[in-house]
Amino acid sequence: MRFELFVATRYLRAKRRQAFIGIITAISIAGVAAGVASLIIALAINNGFRQDLQERLIGSTSHISLLRIADDGIKDWRSLLAQLAKQPHVVADAPAIFEQVLISRGPRARGAVLKGMIPGDERKIGDLLNTITQGSAAALEETPKQTAPESASQNNSPRDNQNGTSFESPDLLAGVEARVAAMPPIILGRDMAENLGATVGSVVLVTSPQGELTPFGMVPKYSRFRVAGIFNSGFYDYDSSWALTRLSDAQRLFGLGDLISVIEFRIDDIYKADQVSRELEDAAGKGFMATNWMEQNKALFHALRLERLVTFITIGLIVFVAALNILISLIMMVMEKTKDIAVLMSMGTKTSQVRNIFMAQGVLIGVIGTAIGLVLGYAISYAGGRYHMISLSPEVYSIDYVPFAPRLIDGALVALVAIGVSFVATLYPSWSAGRTLPAEALRYE
Repeated sequence: MRFELFVATRYLRAKRRQAFIGIITAISIAGVAAGVASLIIALAINNGFRQDLQERLIGSTSHISLLRIADDGIKDWRSLLAQLAKQPHVVADAPAIFEQVLISRGPRARGAVLKGMIPGDERKIGDLLNTITQGSAAALEETPKQTAPESASQNNSPRDNQNGTSFESPDLLAGVEARVAAMPPIILGRDMAENLGATVGSVVLVTSPQGELTPFGMVPKYSRFRVAGIFNSGFYDYDSSWALTRLSDAQRLFGLGDLISVIEFRIDDIYKADQVSRELEDAAGKGFMATNWMEQNKALFHALRLERLVTFITIGLIVFVAALNILISLIMMVMEKTKDIAVLMSMGTKTSQVRNIFMAQGVLIGVIGTAIGLVLGYAISYAGGRYHMISLSPEVYSIDYVPFAPRLIDGALVALVAIGVSFVATLYPSWSAGRTLPAEALRYE
């Protein structure tokens, strides 16, 4: 052990003639530890939110969406799909229709985004169908059209003509079940299903605001759908306002014929979405526009980056306060050890060595506090991420718990800043100790 470090550790362990100096030193260590732990936890939460939201967004939707600038849908989309599937970085594509609708069940109604898609293609570009917790997506597979048996419209009187008693005819029940089974299937988000009071097997009315022209004017188009499943993506915006159905059923409801509104793509590198978007626009030709997950959520991720910076600066003030305590502690230590400094310098200790003693002492305080803070911060972050200890309102934050995602690089950065600030706090006290004159210090001893 070097001479300066040996003396510095002895000074930290030795009993103080003034207990107040020891208390200030302990407070300095606790302050550095609290600041480091707080920064690790805050950065872990920020990174957790960013990572969780990114995973949910990218997992539930496509990386890139291609649509026509004119609001008339995409014609000949099959040949266009085959052409764009050959573009570099494209690993999967899928046709889709997105339209605003009103979904109602009895007196309850809710606005929603209805997505018409082909299940096999949808699974290639997103995981939304894999989050179905009730029912099954099997009903969305295209099957030959079924019609309700004629018996469904016969014997539909629930009253026996002989005795006037009410009863439900088995034929009537069979007919109703057949009509429900023949209805097009729909998958609802969990929160939407709860708001509508719908379960698997329920019948909901889907109304399109576009409507159709009749002799009585524009009349909204509507169709009854059978709830075939309920998905829970964990992302409130989807679970509360999205519904999924077959592409053909959506085309029929909106009267689009063989048109789609968007082509969705999944690529091999999500961070090349901007570049691939431009390439797809060029390949599709004039009249097409591509958007990607970065553009669609740009404001959200910018806010998270800004919050990260503000959090680092704000909580970093705790480390700054701890550095002031280190400064005060070392100044008082120099005043207490003036005689010792004079003796050491009389025995040949260099001025630079005296300065290094107090620098080492301040850095040791910072290192000890930083080590305690790192252990505490990572332990709390790990426990919070594993056990989801802090719950949230999904209506506000889109997720129902606080995610923690600690990173080693954050710990290295925080440790570097904390030890650096502790070192800066030692400069004045060490400089003051190096200016001690042995003769003056020992004159009255």
